[in-house]
Amino acid sequence: MNLFRKKSVHKILEQAAGGDSGDHLPLAKHLGVRDLTAFGIAAIIGAGIFSTIGNASASGGPGVIFLFIFTAIACGFAAFAYAEFASMVPVSGSAYTYSYVAFGEIIAWIIGWALIMEYAIGNITVAISWSDYLTGLLANNQIHIPVWMTMDFLTAMNGHEQAEALLNSGKIFENLSPTLQDSYIAWTNAPVILGIHLVADIPALFIIILITWLVYRGIRESRNASNIMVVIKVLVVLLVIIVGAFYVNTENWDPFMPNGVSGVLKGVSAVFFAYIGFDAISTTAEECKNPQRDLPRGMMWAIIICTVLYVGIALVLTGMVNYSELAVGDPLSFVFQKIGLHWFSGVVALSAIVAMASVLLVFALGQPRIWMSMSRDGLLPKKFAKIHPKYRTPGYATIVTGIVTAVPALFMNLTLVTDLVSIGTLFAFVLVCAGVLKLQTVPDAPRGKFRTPYMNAKYIMPLLIVLAGVLSYTYNKENVIRFFKNDPVMVDASTLIGNAEKEELILIKNYVVENDGAGFDKASNDLESYLSNLPPDNYELLVKSLDIPQNKKFEEGWNVFKHKIPLWIFMICSLVLSYYAYTKNLSLIPLLGLISCLYMMSELGISNWIGFGIWLLVGLVIYFLYSVRKSKLNEADIS
Repeated sequence: MNLFRKKSVHKILEQAAGGDSGDHLPLAKHLGVRDLTAFGIAAIIGAGIFSTIGNASASGGPGVIFLFIFTAIACGFAAFAYAEFASMVPVSGSAYTYSYVAFGEIIAWIIGWALIMEYAIGNITVAISWSDYLTGLLANNQIHIPVWMTMDFLTAMNGHEQAEALLNSGKIFENLSPTLQDSYIAWTNAPVILGIHLVADIPALFIIILITWLVYRGIRESRNASNIMVVIKVLVVLLVIIVGAFYVNTENWDPFMPNGVSGVLKGVSAVFFAYIGFDAISTTAEECKNPQRDLPRGMMWAIIICTVLYVGIALVLTGMVNYSELAVGDPLSFVFQKIGLHWFSGVVALSAIVAMASVLLVFALGQPRIWMSMSRDGLLPKKFAKIHPKYRTPGYATIVTGIVTAVPALFMNLTLVTDLVSIGTLFAFVLVCAGVLKLQTVPDAPRGKFRTPYMNAKYIMPLLIVLAGVLSYTYNKENVIRFFKNDPVMVDASTLIGNAEKEELILIKNYVVENDGAGFDKASNDLESYLSNLPPDNYELLVKSLDIPQNKKFEEGWNVFKHKIPLWIFMICSLVLSYYAYTKNLSLIPLLGLISCLYMMSELGISNWIGFGIWLLVGLVIYFLYSVRKSKLNEADIS
C-alpha cells in the first residue's frame, strides 16, 4: 500500500476535461480577472470587518493596522504559492489537488478533509452571524421575530443553564449579558413537544437554502450575484471611511500602540479571520477562461484592495472613538451610534447582511468543488463528481453541502469554534507553500506559466530567526522569561466565579464586603462584574488573599505548559526550516509564507489544535476504511 502515490499533472488535466473515462461533463467557463477579483473580495470582506475588527482594535489600538499589513503580506506569500500551483494545475481541487501532485495521496486527503471543515464550519458560523444581523436590523425597525426562532438549540439551552446559575448566585436578570437574557427568554418561551424545546435558527436556514439554490443554478448566476453584492459592500465601506474621516479625532491615535507589540499580536486570529476566503478563488479554476493568467491576478488584486480598505477602516474606527471602547460585536454600527448618526448605523447593518451573504456564496461554491475533485479520484463516492447536464455545476455535491450546512446551523452553536476555520485555512496555506518549496528542489518537476520569483533564503532565513529572537528578548523580555519558566498563571474573574462552590462564593463575597464595602454594590450583588472591573494589581492581591484551594486561583504545571505547545511547534519548525534553507538554498517567498502562516497557527491556542487534530483523526479513519481502497490510483496499481 503506497500512501504517498502521486498524480501526474497530465492525468489531472485529462480527468478534469472528462477525457480519462468520459463519465462526467466539463464545467462551464465564464470567469475572468474581474470576476475572480470580485469573488475574492466577496469571500474576504465579510464577518471579519463587521465584527472581529473591533476586538482586534481594542487590543492593539490604532497600531492594529500593522497587523493587517503583516497578515496581508503573509496571505500574499501564500497567494504566490497558490498562483503557481493554479497555473500548473488549473482544476477545481485547490490545495487538495496541489498536495496530490507535490506530496502524494495521504497528504492530499488530509488537506482535502481540512478544507471540508474550513468551508463547512465557515458557512455555519457565517449563516448564524447573518441571522443575528438580520434580526437585529428588523428589531431596530420594530419588527420582532420570537427569539426561539432566531437562536440555535444549544445556545438557548446552555445560556439558560448559565443564566439560572448566575441568578441563583445573586445576579439580577437586568445585569445578565444580552446574549444570556435572550437565551433564557428563548428557552422558557419556546414551544415544548414531548419534553423537547423547539428552538431553531430559521433565518440561518433561509439564507443557506437561498445561496444553495443560487450556486446550484450555475456559475454565471453566482458570478452576477457576487458582483452585485461586492459593489454594494465596497461602496458602503468606502462611505464609512469617507464619512467617518470627518469625525476623526487625531488625539485618539496617541498612543498609536497603547499595549505594545504584544497587544497588537493579540488580534492575530481575529485579523486573519478577516482575510479568510481568497484561497476559495482557486476552487473555480476549471470555470476560468484563462486560469494560468487570471487566477494569480485575481488573488493578488483581491488581497491588495481588501488590505487598503481594512487599513482605512481601522484608522477611522480608532480615530472616531478611543480604542478601548471597540470591544463590541458590531464596531462599525457602534461608532456611528456613538456620534449620533443612527441612520448611518442602519446602513452599515444592511451592508453587513449583504457582505455575509456574499461570503456564504463563495464558500458554498468552494466546498462542493473540493468534494467533486476528491470524488473524481475515488476518495469519495462517485456521485459527488456528477455534473448537472443543464447547469454544468456539481449538483449533487452542492445539495449535500447545503444540507450539511443547514442542519447544524439550525440546532448547533459553532460560533465558539470559529478559530477552527482559521486553523484549517492556515494548515492549507502551510502545505501549499511547502509544496512549492518541494517542487523547487525536485529536478524536472512540472511547471506552469506563473512562477513565484526566486530569492535564495540561504542566509536571509537564519538571520531573520536570530533577529526575531533578539528583538523578542529586547522588547518583550518579561513575557519571554515567563514563557520558558512556566510560572503559574492567575485565572480571570469569570473562571474564578465559575469554578467556585456555593460556600466559596459566600467566602469571596464576604471578603470583598469586609475589604471594599464602599466599592462593592451590595444592591446589584454582581460579584463577577466587580472583580472584572478591578485594576490588575488589585485583583491579583485580592485573589492571592482568598482562602480557597490554590488550583481554583491559579493554573499550574501542565495546565500552563499545554497552552505553549503550539508556539514550541512553531519555534522548532522554524529552526528546522532555517537549516534546510541554508543547506538546500530554498526560495524565500514560499518559505516566508510557510513561517508566517505557521506562526499565526501558533497564536490560535491549544484547544483549536486539539479540535483540528480530532477532525483529522476522523478523516484518517474514513480514509483507511474506504478511500485508500477505492482510490483510482490504487485501482491502477492493482491492474
